[in-house]
Amino acid sequence: MKLRGTTLSRLALTALAAFVFSIPAHALKVCADPNFLPYSNQAGGGFENKIATAVAKWLSEPLEYTWASYRGHGGFPQFLSSTLDAKKCDAVMSIPYGSREELTTRPYYISSYVFVFPKSKNYAIESMNSPVLKQLKIGLERDTPAEDGAKMRGLIPGSVTAFDVSEDSGESPRAMLDALKSGQIDVLITWQPVVSAFLRNYPEFEVVAVPNTRALGAPEQYSFPMSMGVREGDMSLKQRLDDVIQKHQAELTEILSESGVKLYAPAERVP
Repeated sequence: MKLRGTTLSRLALTALAAFVFSIPAHALKVCADPNFLPYSNQAGGGFENKIATAVAKWLSEPLEYTWASYRGHGGFPQFLSSTLDAKKCDAVMSIPYGSREELTTRPYYISSYVFVFPKSKNYAIESMNSPVLKQLKIGLERDTPAEDGAKMRGLIPGSVTAFDVSEDSGESPRAMLDALKSGQIDVLITWQPVVSAFLRNYPEFEVVAVPNTRALGAPEQYSFPMSMGVREGDMSLKQRLDDVIQKHQAELTEILSESGVKLYAPAERVP
């Protein structure tokens, strides 16, 4: 049986279409922690999961995860080294803007370290220099600006409990809020996003941003702009993510706010 020209053309087009659709679509490959809420988990419950899902949608790409813990030996730098730098994925959803470890996008949110304490106590806490801090049992995270600030003011050693939630993969950041509720500590100083989603369950707590300030003549920073991160040199993906952030900033802000992440303008230094 002979095939006419139009039939051959249709067969050729069908074969071409089948070939095109058999090519896997490029995916947005994201590195994330499988069990570190409120950031991320494998069930997609963290605010980084929600950001990644939205970004993949805006890029018209499927989302793929590489799961690895942010915590444990080496912390976040080791996580980046073993995943993003090892080319197991292409992006992370939260990294300080201007990080020396990776190439960062334009910032898409600014948050801050905060003081958290019971509203009923009405402590006069406005900055790391507030005199009342010397009279209180303080909780803070190890190896953070809060710990550095406490050391510079002689609050360490003293009545300070240092938590390791950013290192211990078995401990939830919620443990710090539970310690505050139980009276183990009087005030918690922590990065707001790390307790963001949990704060909804503690309406009795006051949350006050830690302003940028000075101690012993040295400037201290407690509010930080946060970006997405890609491998050094991957300017193509950085530009695409920059474009997404610029176009969808309002939606990104809404996702963060709905997830409990408090957004702060850079705070002025106080004496």
